[in-house]
Amino acid sequence: MSSKILKIHPADNVLVALSNLNAGEKLTLGHTTVQLVDDVPAKHKFVEKAMNVDDEITMYGVLVGKAMKPIPAGGAIGTHNVKHKSSNFSEKTETFQWQAPQVDKWKTKTFMGYHREDGQVGTANYWLVIPLVFCENRNVNMIREAFEEALGFSKPDVYKNYVSEMVRLYQAGKVDNINSLNFQQSTTEQASQIFKNIDGIKFLTHEGGCGGTRMDAEALCALLAGYIHNPNVAGATVLSLGCQNAQADILRDKLAKLNPAFTKPLIVLEQQKEGTEQELLANAIRETFLGLIKANQQQRKPASLNKLVVGLECGGSDGFSGISANPAIGHTSDLIAALGGISILSEFPELCGVEQELINRCVDDTTANRFVQLMRAYEKAAVAVGSGFDMNPSPGNIKDGLITDAMKSAGAAKKGGTSPVADVLDYGEYVKKPGLNLLCTPGNDVESTTALAGAGANIMLFTTGLGTPTGNPVAPVVKISSNTKLAEKMPDIIDIDAGQVISGEKTIEQVGEQILDFIIEVASGNVKTKATQLHQDDFIPWKRGVSL
Repeated sequence: MSSKILKIHPADNVLVALSNLNAGEKLTLGHTTVQLVDDVPAKHKFVEKAMNVDDEITMYGVLVGKAMKPIPAGGAIGTHNVKHKSSNFSEKTETFQWQAPQVDKWKTKTFMGYHREDGQVGTANYWLVIPLVFCENRNVNMIREAFEEALGFSKPDVYKNYVSEMVRLYQAGKVDNINSLNFQQSTTEQASQIFKNIDGIKFLTHEGGCGGTRMDAEALCALLAGYIHNPNVAGATVLSLGCQNAQADILRDKLAKLNPAFTKPLIVLEQQKEGTEQELLANAIRETFLGLIKANQQQRKPASLNKLVVGLECGGSDGFSGISANPAIGHTSDLIAALGGISILSEFPELCGVEQELINRCVDDTTANRFVQLMRAYEKAAVAVGSGFDMNPSPGNIKDGLITDAMKSAGAAKKGGTSPVADVLDYGEYVKKPGLNLLCTPGNDVESTTALAGAGANIMLFTTGLGTPTGNPVAPVVKISSNTKLAEKMPDIIDIDAGQVISGEKTIEQVGEQILDFIIEVASGNVKTKATQLHQDDFIPWKRGVSL
């Protein structure tokens, strides 16, 4: 890799700046020499040859945009001179052949997980407390207050202690000392953890369950059933008001479809039947405590790596994401597939422009046609409300070099590696087949990670180029930076630095293997991800309106 510029694919007609470049610089790559006519910041692109209006921009070997005005050779591209354009797609057009990576190194390796009666294996052991409707959020939070600190699961409130110290200085008349007060991690002693084999109690409040469409209620119940069924969950307490759209019977039906022989502890309490709030909460707390005693009896045991279900996600992407972090976890995904495990690629708006490649990678026509159907339906819904996939890139994406949705998508799709697409799932569906699965979700980070855990992910890989503090209540989230500058600036949220690919210190394959080794440690409970340490328990169900 050149220290200054990169051509990602031989068919590309734009080059990527790996460092800040100045107008007038002459740059040579292979047999091509280009003199820049503009300054080009790192992560941004410039054209190799002069372009006319409507000329197509190619990157990653696919169509990602078209010129809106003439661009001279060596000219920088941006939203001022390029707009979104992507290729059309149709049914499966070719037979896909895959060369699986060598995985002898990991064939005999195991992780220490929680074996469930249905054959799934968890990388953690959580108890859930869930409302079926937003009316019960207050009661869920009351249970949270009762349990977390007493059982040793709460995070020390260092910020509260920080404010308390400022109050003390103010009351002592030492206001001038406040500016020089250093924030330090609290040394307040935390209550010891009572249940040694339980990783925590997670409280999943939300704003749904009633007032929307019946489809919203069905989707919410399917999602919550997926969380309860997730192998990282030992059992659950569910609070229902009683009159809402998202009925307890719908939840039970969704659970029965996932596993007719469902045996996990499940406590369902309905406030309108229980009577007073005090009676509801007392019963919920008592039954939950008894459930925790049972869940604490489970212990970690060796499990083969084919029991890993890895969610693939990106957020706060930059112009390096598709070059370093995304293809690195794509290689990890290929390793997982070769070992018989499962990976899940979500964010359908960020697959725009690479649909045909994914269609051709599908294992059969039925799988390919389902992907086509879901993509077309999603795009149609977006257009119906005056939007479209072309409006997906955020201001942060654009500022850091991802100027069209197709360009962003071409890099985002690298998370799925090169393996065959074994299955295509709609939102709320649960994984069944080993290999790479495609899951219909928005590109919104939290809506997507929420859906990944609901589809059965027992660990997630999350790439970021700008820094995104996203986690999940039940699935450990491994955060991978696309560039070293971010890893150094935000070490509290980054687990692995894929910027070593940009610097040339490591190959994509080497970082992908490093990530798999890290996954094994996290899955075994030996390492807590930064997201877990920070209690980043983000949970946002998707109401099937348009969300990009």
